[in-house]
Amino acid sequence: MNNSLTNTARLLGAALRALLVLTLVTGVIYPLVVTGIAQALFNDKANGSEIEADGKVVGSSLIGQAYDLPLKKGQETPESDLKWFQGRPQNGLGTNNVNTQYKLILSGATNRSADNEELIQWVKDAKAAVIKDNSVPGYTVKPSDVPADALTSSGSGLDPDISPEYADLQVHRVAERNGLSVAQVQKLVDEHTEGRTLGFMGEPRVNVLELNIALKELVARS
Repeated sequence: MNNSLTNTARLLGAALRALLVLTLVTGVIYPLVVTGIAQALFNDKANGSEIEADGKVVGSSLIGQAYDLPLKKGQETPESDLKWFQGRPQNGLGTNNVNTQYKLILSGATNRSADNEELIQWVKDAKAAVIKDNSVPGYTVKPSDVPADALTSSGSGLDPDISPEYADLQVHRVAERNGLSVAQVQKLVDEHTEGRTLGFMGEPRVNVLELNIALKELVARS
């Protein structure tokens, strides 16, 4: 009887020690080591690919933002602030997903088919809006100039990048709205155009947040 109790107590003690050791190793030491390695080798990515401006974090290079005017009383749908470069559509015009205003509550597409009448009308309305917004005195946007990413959102609805073609299309409007020359703004776009990853993956792209930060700095210097 005593031997049985002794063996039971010994086994329970061993199990408790093993639990404590494993908890320490897997619950404390391992996470600290992995976090330390991530901070040392991949600091930017480990912290969410944050972008700073004026000494504070203003967003992530991986998540798009909306550049809209403040809502007026009784207004439900915001209007784009056209002094900034605009990202892919998120306000209902041309959007093909369930995300609006880059809200992170949800992400994904509506999975509408290419022949869906509502989607087709969205795209038509979006093209008309892009042409109207970006046509300025001396520069008229043609329908054939409007790229696909100006009319439809990405599958996640959070795409932070636009094509160089869409950025170029906005140059004249941004220059006029900010009192800058077209050459100055075009230079910003060219400087913020990234090529294909490793030279062959994906497409050339422009990060809208980084471009707008550079635009803000240029306006402040002008």
